[in-house]
Amino acid sequence: QGQLVESGGGLVQAGGSLRLSCAASGRIFSNVAMASAWFRQAPGKERDFVAAISWGGRLTNYADSVKGRFTISRDNANKMVYLQMNDLKPEDTAVYYCASRLTNVVGDTPQHYVYWGRGTQVTVSS
Repeated sequence: QGQLVESGGGLVQAGGSLRLSCAASGRIFSNVAMASAWFRQAPGKERDFVAAISWGGRLTNYADSVKGRFTISRDNANKMVYLQMNDLKPEDTAVYYCASRLTNVVGDTPQHYVYWGRGTQVTVSS
């Protein structure tokens, strides 16, 4: 029993910034130490890893394409995960999904994540 809900997506010009939020409810984050992550999927493309963070925030993992531009963080007291996106590029355009897994490993494989949000659209114009 649980739910992840993303918010914060929208339309932004290249070079701009957005902050995505992921709110968890139910049993998610309540019983075990769960790593969380962000993935994205553009039309006609595979679902790609963006960033992951351990339960305590000590370990992070970023895709090479976003490293230095995006920052993942979390606030467990409020059951929130964030993705700060700076210097956005048109190739960042995608639906962004929040996900959590049942172990505290910052992996990049979507099949290892159990809980998923419905996604939020990010569109970056040239």
